[in-house]
Amino acid sequence: MKTKTKIVILLGALVLAGVGIYASTVYARRGVVTVQTARVVRQDLVSQVTASGEIKPKEYINIGASAMGTISEVLVKEGDRVRKGQLLAKIEDVQPAADVRAQQAALSSAEADSAAAEAGVAAADEAIRTAQADIDKNKADLARMKSDFDRAASLYKDQLLALQDYELKKSTYEGQQALVRESEAKLVQAKAQREQTAAQLASAQRRVAQARATLARYSDVLQKYNAYAPRDGVITDLPVRVGETVVPGIQNSAASTIMTLADTSLITAELRVDEADIVNVKLNQPADITIDAIPNRTFHGHVTDIGNMALVRSTGQVASQSAVSSQEAKDFKVVIVIDNPPEEARPGLSCTAKITTATHRNVLTIPIQALTVRRRGDLEKKPEKGSAQAAAAIDPVLEKQRKEEIQGVFVVSNGKAEFHKVDTGITGTTDIEVVDGLKAGDEIVIGSYQVIRTLRNQAGVQVDNRAQQQSS
Repeated sequence: MKTKTKIVILLGALVLAGVGIYASTVYARRGVVTVQTARVVRQDLVSQVTASGEIKPKEYINIGASAMGTISEVLVKEGDRVRKGQLLAKIEDVQPAADVRAQQAALSSAEADSAAAEAGVAAADEAIRTAQADIDKNKADLARMKSDFDRAASLYKDQLLALQDYELKKSTYEGQQALVRESEAKLVQAKAQREQTAAQLASAQRRVAQARATLARYSDVLQKYNAYAPRDGVITDLPVRVGETVVPGIQNSAASTIMTLADTSLITAELRVDEADIVNVKLNQPADITIDAIPNRTFHGHVTDIGNMALVRSTGQVASQSAVSSQEAKDFKVVIVIDNPPEEARPGLSCTAKITTATHRNVLTIPIQALTVRRRGDLEKKPEKGSAQAAAAIDPVLEKQRKEEIQGVFVVSNGKAEFHKVDTGITGTTDIEVVDGLKAGDEIVIGSYQVIRTLRNQAGVQVDNRAQQQSS
């Protein structure tokens, strides 16, 4: 055999051997799926609900006109911070101010009459005390004169005293008795005078009280011509100008609202939380708030209010009965009080909040994308034709069981993907807690998305994490 022929035969044998090897390799790798994997790890997991909204004060207060008149002075401007009781605006008050001054004069006159009557009562009391002192003195003198008269009468009876002296003692004694009676009459007169003066004092005091009440009424009317801040806050709206006329009327009407005050004692973030997340939000849960207008700063707060009625996403209004039953997406209002509000915060600023709904320490976690769902029947070994299992497959109860959906992940073991049912807990940003079904260190399939959707139980797999490593 020629050398050339031998070379051709050798090359043909080598080609046939290569083709055989390639064919056997392709046959051996038939059904093998390339997957990306990750490990089950233990770590701290935080579940958060993210929602957007706007900064709002505790409440808005419309400061309305309490009297009709022309605005004479506005002492604040929009954006000013004011204190409780601060004078904000004045309405022309010529007539009520005059009424107050007139009533102040009437009160002064009534108080003067009362003071005079009070002085009269004091003088009457002094007159009564003087009259009583005169009575006491005259009675003492009467007692002494009676003793002299009794002694004179005894001496006269014994004819030891002249008649003239006896009659002098008698007349002196009787004169003192008349003087006592006169003193007692003066006391009665002084007491009557005192009662009359006391009645005049009481009348004057009632007039004073009446004048004071009237003055209080006129002063209240005058005060209503001024607008005062009911509490600390920020002026957010000032629709009136000096010279415009305002009238007391229906709340929020154009002619009755002087300005709007935002109560800034509490600054809140009012959020709209998706209906899928609202069930996890509870009162007093902590939250981190970022304000678009104040970048690179995070503020802390806590949930203080959770709305019970849904808000239609397209309108932002509370859903009516018909809207509740519709398929339109809905949100729920959640209010967060900011614990450390910045001075530059203004009502209406856009914000985003992350509400921490749960925190679990040192728990098993897997990437969320590793989770998938399979029917129980797809995980069972296919029955052979004619077998008892095949006959039982037509059983309605068993067929229903086979359609049951099971949540789990694919674990890579010995080159195959084994489906493991898992029970999950809280969900983090990228990971989810595994309560049961896996152990730390298990290698699980996390990609690609198409592979996870179509991968079959016990399918052969080949791990290729190069793309994942390059992206990380």
